[in-house]
Amino acid sequence: MKVWIAASVFVVGLSAQSTEPAKDPVQWTLSSDAAKAAPGAVVPLRLTAKIESGWHLYSLTPTPDNIPIPTTVAFTDSPGVESLAVYQPKPEKRLEPLFGYEVETFVDEVVLLVQAHLKNDAPGGELPLTAKVRYQTCNDKTCKPPKTKTASFTLTVDPGAPALAAFAIPAGYTAAKLSVAGSASSNAAAPAPSAAEVPAAPVGAPVQSADALGPFMLTAFGLGLLSVFTPCVFPMIPITVSFFLNQRGGILQAVVFSLGIVVLFCALGLGVTAAVGPFGAAQLASNPWVNGFIAAVFAAFALSLLGAFEITLPSGLLTKLDQSSRRGGYLGTLLMGLTFSLTSFACVGPFVGSLLVSSAQSKGPQTVVGMISFAAGLASPFFFLAAFPSYLKKLPKSGGWLVRVKVVMGFVLLALMFKYLSNIDQVLQSGVLTRERILAAWFVLIAMPGLYLLGLLRLEGIEANESLGIGRLLTACGFLILAFTLLPGMFGGKLGLLDAYLPAPSQESGGSAAAGRVAWMKNQYREGLDRARAENKLVLVNFSGYACTNCKWMDANMFPRPEIMDAMKDLVPVELFIDGTDAASDANEKFEEDRFKVASMPYYALLDADEHVVAIHPDRATDPQEFLAFLKKRPGA
Repeated sequence: MKVWIAASVFVVGLSAQSTEPAKDPVQWTLSSDAAKAAPGAVVPLRLTAKIESGWHLYSLTPTPDNIPIPTTVAFTDSPGVESLAVYQPKPEKRLEPLFGYEVETFVDEVVLLVQAHLKNDAPGGELPLTAKVRYQTCNDKTCKPPKTKTASFTLTVDPGAPALAAFAIPAGYTAAKLSVAGSASSNAAAPAPSAAEVPAAPVGAPVQSADALGPFMLTAFGLGLLSVFTPCVFPMIPITVSFFLNQRGGILQAVVFSLGIVVLFCALGLGVTAAVGPFGAAQLASNPWVNGFIAAVFAAFALSLLGAFEITLPSGLLTKLDQSSRRGGYLGTLLMGLTFSLTSFACVGPFVGSLLVSSAQSKGPQTVVGMISFAAGLASPFFFLAAFPSYLKKLPKSGGWLVRVKVVMGFVLLALMFKYLSNIDQVLQSGVLTRERILAAWFVLIAMPGLYLLGLLRLEGIEANESLGIGRLLTACGFLILAFTLLPGMFGGKLGLLDAYLPAPSQESGGSAAAGRVAWMKNQYREGLDRARAENKLVLVNFSGYACTNCKWMDANMFPRPEIMDAMKDLVPVELFIDGTDAASDANEKFEEDRFKVASMPYYALLDADEHVVAIHPDRATDPQEFLAFLKKRPGA
């Protein structure tokens, strides 16, 4: 219970912080040494940005697809100004780990020079000059949303003012485009793009690509929906919906109840992320203790579902449900949703655990997004039934079918248990649970539900003389078909996406799965640089993990492609594991964090023999041509 309280406090604290204005690390001022100027004069202005330590500002040079957003300067319309021009100093070029390519930045302080040419008939008196700056700032781990600020300076136009010195451009300064903001400009560019026209730049950790985040959200939602049919959730439907029969508010009450479920599961995701941090989360999926705990939980729940013992709902929590139902009102409904989530953990705990571990291998908001998607899937049927409780009468009653679901889920959980045991084996490099042994275990455990549903395996839920329905028959066939599709993998065959969840095949095992593998130099970074220097090649550094599913997917499905293998001949492949328990993994993790400011698996970097970064590919690649273009990058290209 203390864990849940801590997680809830974290969520509340996060919400409280979000109401405070975020501190801007950049402060802008507009100034000039000339307080007065005659009509027709050229007035030098300084637009100065003071940048907080650790942050950087992007130059006025356009960036690919406006990501990251470059700095743009515009001036508001002024009747006394004929034209304006802006000049920027030479920016610092640096590899931006958040975007994977080189960008131009300013740090500490930058002074932009502005040339303001007054009209010959400029009226005398005060002439306000206002610069409008749009910019984005980042540090090595996060970016802030783009901001727009103004800086002003008031010039006095006086026909009797002394002549100003000729405008001189200091060495290193170059002209930059000046956006239009109402007044004409001698070198004005097109108007600055609006927020709707500019792709949003990353905020926080690097953005998860839509093609990866979308399927993950659907998977998490499906797991939540599937959890409804677990033995300790489905019987709660009548208890829960009966609460709403005596409530007013209809759909709004259903929204509040569902919100309680979503809040608790999001608190879990945020709590885990806050507890271990971004680099700890990246290691969570590979930690032997974490994987051992999840495997033990899966085993315990599987044996319970198979009938070895029974997990019952705690009477204290059932009492809380009853107390919540008597309170009524929106607070009672919210508490009802929270309490329901706690009681459901007897069955959905394994789903949540695997979801958290899976999302920990990714970057960005995937942990929180996964929890929201899972909770939405779990809450969606209850939202519908709470909003329209009359439909409860049409639901199938708990009976023999639910017992069969229990048994089938027991075998499925045992099969999933071997995935986490395999993670432990690979991280510890013990070599006990080989690819063939894992597939043999999966074949048996996936075939068992098929045999059970056909009545050939005598367990609870199927009577001796019970007729075989078409639904049971088709479900049994599905399990048996799935089991037999695993057999080719036991003899060296490729299994496509499933290879991402299996140990790599040994060369001794033969077969197509073992063929076409890259001969990586494992944990030999310095040796790889020496070889690259001797062979005049670039080094492909692959930050990988023993238990990283995306890394295994790349090894099984991307690198064996003929065009990729051909490109790899011109590179020195070095594989650095960061999730092991040995000193090499610790050193590799520190190297990735210090050099690239990330803790990611997989993460690919092309370096020359002098360790200069040529190109970065920060994640799994699903487009062969895109990855091939990355592998063929060369210095200066």
